[in-house]
Amino acid sequence: MAVNSYKDDEISVERSKAQTLMRLFRYLLVYKWQIILVLLIMGYGVLISLVNPLIMESAIDDYIAVRDLNGLYKLLVFALVINLVLVITVKLRMYIMAKVCNQILLTIRQELYTHIQKLDFQFFDSRPTGKILSRIIGDINSLKDVLSNCVTTLIPDGLTVIAVVVIMIWKNPKLALASMMTIPFMAAGTVFIQIKAHPRWQIFRKKSANLNAFIHEDMAGMKIIQSFHAQTETENTFDTLLAEHRASFFDAVRMSDAFGSVIDLSWGLGCILLYYTGIVVLGVDQVSVGTFIAFGTYLSMFWQPIHNISNFYNQLVTNIAGAERIFEILDTSPAITDGEGVTEMPPIQGEVTFEHVNFSYDDKVKVLDDVSFKIRPGETIALVGPTGAGKSTIVNLISRFYDVQEGIVRVDGYDVKKVSIESLRRQMGIMTQDNFLFSGTIKDNIRYGRLDASDEEIIAAAKAVNAHDFIMRLDKGYDTELSERGGGLSIGQKQLLAFARTMVSDPKILILDEATSSIDTKTELLVQEGIEHLLAGRTSFVIAHRLSTIQKADRIFVVDDGRIIEEGNAHQLMEKKGVYYQLYMAQFAIF
Repeated sequence: MAVNSYKDDEISVERSKAQTLMRLFRYLLVYKWQIILVLLIMGYGVLISLVNPLIMESAIDDYIAVRDLNGLYKLLVFALVINLVLVITVKLRMYIMAKVCNQILLTIRQELYTHIQKLDFQFFDSRPTGKILSRIIGDINSLKDVLSNCVTTLIPDGLTVIAVVVIMIWKNPKLALASMMTIPFMAAGTVFIQIKAHPRWQIFRKKSANLNAFIHEDMAGMKIIQSFHAQTETENTFDTLLAEHRASFFDAVRMSDAFGSVIDLSWGLGCILLYYTGIVVLGVDQVSVGTFIAFGTYLSMFWQPIHNISNFYNQLVTNIAGAERIFEILDTSPAITDGEGVTEMPPIQGEVTFEHVNFSYDDKVKVLDDVSFKIRPGETIALVGPTGAGKSTIVNLISRFYDVQEGIVRVDGYDVKKVSIESLRRQMGIMTQDNFLFSGTIKDNIRYGRLDASDEEIIAAAKAVNAHDFIMRLDKGYDTELSERGGGLSIGQKQLLAFARTMVSDPKILILDEATSSIDTKTELLVQEGIEHLLAGRTSFVIAHRLSTIQKADRIFVVDDGRIIEEGNAHQLMEKKGVYYQLYMAQFAIF
């Protein structure tokens, strides 16, 4: 199994971490009243944490030293009450922030999912499904702690550090200066580690996406893997991707863990400088025992928030890569969009015109080269030719899954670029050889063609394409539950359900892209009558390699190398004895 698409890391656009963080903050602003309440609670917590050392100092110097037990008792009761209130409010704060953060993650996930559904085929062609799932699930989940801690850690701990510095300077400027002399060392170490850690976490996110993409595709293709006895090869590929994922994680963690070491070293040196200054430089007779204990407590209160902030910064460096990947998709504009001033496509008759159309997927190799034709309403057009000739591209341009580089595609005289995509596509029915069925009942899968279809219309559509009989032979008929991709049904049965789904949508333009290629000969006889019902009164484009399915087409276009090289009905093309004649004889000649 080829794995290049999984082993290739996605190319990410470099983004400012500050801009990414501010963008996340905007989601918090929606819940401003809850955030204000949390900030008030945290303000109370900061106040109590600052008051506690002063209470301790007063208890030692003002009450214990003079043996005032009554005053000490009152002071301890006061301290107990305010700290019990703090414990209760902390629980409330945690509940509010958990609720807010979960709602924000839900909002971001909904925005991302909605936006992805608007993106064009080129986006999905460029990356495996697993890498997209990695962003919708894993990258979004990584933001929870960032959103929560930016409020519950960054703000209160920042205020605590500032307040502690002010109090320490007020109490004793010399001790305060000694305690904070290691800050420059800490700042330099933090900046260095951040520069080294961020790209490592970006690599880890990419390796996670590679692994998810492989697992998703591997599970989806398990039947093929087992059929070709390729388990060993896929296991080797999985082991390789897993090893890369593990190595990138440990590489990032080893660098990020250095944050804590730098803070702890700065903290320890600060304590040494504090006690050296107080005992040796100033002398024990100049600093009271209560002041020493209070300063030691304040020093912990100074470095612990810095430790928390550094952990938050470490977490930010770790998870901001996930936010960058999320916003990268949200900022990806679909190539196919409604332009300014588009109109609603009115109910169409089904005339389709190509005027000197040129198209290429990579701006290098032309897939269509100066293609022109006009299809009358209700006409059935068959497209035949070798793989890669441009047949599917023609129908994709009609439904505007891609836009032409040159020329015009018209439906009923309207340039498809100048009408809304929704009003155009809702009047089209598209079937491919990979007729995807969703988990749910057979009835729900058919109704997917038109969500307001009645049960009677669903049954009528199934009968029209000869799907009704096999459905009724199932245990629960139309209420039979299907597993993912219609597991348990034959390929022919899946395609009959897809025909019914298209039938119930009642499209004016019908596109069948190799829709009968996987149906066996016996099933094909059942389907042919259904196809005739499906084609009746509709402009239809039928792409087929099996020429037996297109003998009744009004016209057949033979496409090769991006051009229509032959045109006519089956009888006319056989008389020409050109390319179509050769294709036909290759399929039906008796040797």
